[in-house]
Amino acid sequence: MAKGIAMLGWIDYVGLTRCRAVPPDQMAARREHGLGWAVAGQALTPFSEIAINPWGSIAEVRQVPDPSAHVTLPAYDGAAPFDLTLCDSLNSDGSSWDCCTRGFARKALTALESDFGLRFVGAFEHEFTLSGGTITPGAPFTVEALRVAPRFTADLADALSQAGLEPETVEPEYGYLQYEVTTAPAIGLAAADRAILTREVIREVARWHGLRATFSPKPSLDGVGNGAHLHFSFADGESRNMSFDASTPSQASPFVRSFIAGVMDHMPALVAYTAPSPVSYLRLGPHHWSCGFASFGIQNREAAIRICPSPARDPKRQASGFNLEYRPADATASAYMIIGALIQAGLSGVRRQLPLPPSCDVDPAELSEAQRRELGIVTLPASLAEALSALEADEIASSWMPATMRRSYVDVKRLEQKLAEAKVPEEVCRQHAAVY
Repeated sequence: MAKGIAMLGWIDYVGLTRCRAVPPDQMAARREHGLGWAVAGQALTPFSEIAINPWGSIAEVRQVPDPSAHVTLPAYDGAAPFDLTLCDSLNSDGSSWDCCTRGFARKALTALESDFGLRFVGAFEHEFTLSGGTITPGAPFTVEALRVAPRFTADLADALSQAGLEPETVEPEYGYLQYEVTTAPAIGLAAADRAILTREVIREVARWHGLRATFSPKPSLDGVGNGAHLHFSFADGESRNMSFDASTPSQASPFVRSFIAGVMDHMPALVAYTAPSPVSYLRLGPHHWSCGFASFGIQNREAAIRICPSPARDPKRQASGFNLEYRPADATASAYMIIGALIQAGLSGVRRQLPLPPSCDVDPAELSEAQRRELGIVTLPASLAEALSALEADEIASSWMPATMRRSYVDVKRLEQKLAEAKVPEEVCRQHAAVY
């Protein structure tokens, strides 16, 4: 039986897991110095085009694997074993490369812990759509929709468990052949690692069955979109949920109230990090349960950021289950950049002690402009171009990236927008569905 290869993966600006591979018996040696990689690759779009960049053909970094971010699956029906370890992009002196998306998240997480004594606890929801094969779709949310692909869904649950990713649900979604997977929350960088590894395991299990799983936010123009909603809370060193305060109407702690205010304040720029592709804006919009406005709510699924109270009656379980959800995110973004930018936005509000915005308890699209203005609700960017303009206009949000990262990130995204503008929306959807 083939031993397979060990893949070293890293996540770039467009949310793809790029990789190099080595024989498994070389992995121990690679953990010290990794593999070299020409950094101009960071300027790749999801396709074959490469943006103007500051690096050229000489500069390189080392992709150094982190053993804590590793999954392996055994061989399946003739397929070689699946072995993937995520990497840090490091300079030759061992320091973090300033354009490493994993390093971007680590910087924000470090600020959260060093300045406020808190740890980020998060879990993504993974929506995806299957294609290929001969599966006949079932009706949305039904047993039939789950059972039309029984081996796939059963093998997927088993594979996620074997990989140590702690699956919580595998369920049919609203779209035809659309499914959602959730996993248990993880702390800090592991929350993003788990998201990336979960998606790659889902793709692998789909390949076992002759299928393709796409996480594209809009696989087809007239179809249902896929989101990557992020649930999160904050814990202290004793793992207590410091997001909860039973004495307030919102049940949110003072830290979280100002955190939400910071996210709201930077939301138009924030989506340039969390919904960073042309196709993202074919999904975002009113009445899609995917957010068309920068709004805050309690249990309001049209709000961009919402409080999710625990249904438990026991005070301890009520406190531990309380969390927030950030909704305008999708899998064309690096999970590291989603978490890093979200934390930076929230901490901006905490440092300025911003008050909690008024809660919106209806679909913001149903309000008048005057009512939205009263609640502090603004329209989200309607395109990637608008989001990038909002990012460049927001000096605080732009400062979260080092100068080289900011310049090269925007250049890649501007090229993505230009490429999309030369195509009809249906083709943009098809292209992204094939890649993601």
